[in-house]
Amino acid sequence: MKKHRSLQSMLFIGFALSLATVLCAQRVSDIKLLVNGKVINAAVLQVDGRSYVDVETLARITNGSVKVELNQILLTIPGSGQDAATPQNTPGLSKGFASEAVTALAEMKEWKGALVTMVTFGLAVDGTWAQTYHDQVEASIARASVAATTSSDHSALQLLNNQFTHLAKWESDFIAERKALNGAKTVDPNAIQNDPALTKISNCGRFLSTMLVSRTFADNTSCD
Repeated sequence: MKKHRSLQSMLFIGFALSLATVLCAQRVSDIKLLVNGKVINAAVLQVDGRSYVDVETLARITNGSVKVELNQILLTIPGSGQDAATPQNTPGLSKGFASEAVTALAEMKEWKGALVTMVTFGLAVDGTWAQTYHDQVEASIARASVAATTSSDHSALQLLNNQFTHLAKWESDFIAERKALNGAKTVDPNAIQNDPALTKISNCGRFLSTMLVSRTFADNTSCD
């Protein structure tokens, strides 16, 4: 009988010690919880060296929602639906690229203006002079290409290259027609106003200027 009581006493003491150990292991710590640098009033429970926060508290501080069902807990946090395969917002034009592209565009505008002046006043065309403009713009676009770092930069670079190609072709056609003595297109001032290729180049130039200043990529059919 005494042995039985002694065994009960030992079991009770063992249970009490085990319970005390569990309670010590699972204690609410005085650690502060910070979310995005802001201190949150939430209890942090530490168990076996790990920290836990109440699910409903987590939903509240993240402006989410929690739903308890029979065999699962549904926690929804705004903005957490994207995975690694979801495209992220494309960065805008980088400062370095935009600066180089603006320079190249300004040189193309000067190049176009010189060509228009020659057509308007019927001036003679020097092939060497035309090549100088061509090479200068080509070098500026090459620098813009090196400065391109974002996906938007590379997309804008394609439009810049298209503008360069269109302007170079317009110049080539103009010189060829001048050599063929086609005065209807190379001397008549009205030919400039009615030239669809030149109109497209002018529209693209204005569009690119606005886009580069805003440093936000956009597309436009005039630059195709």
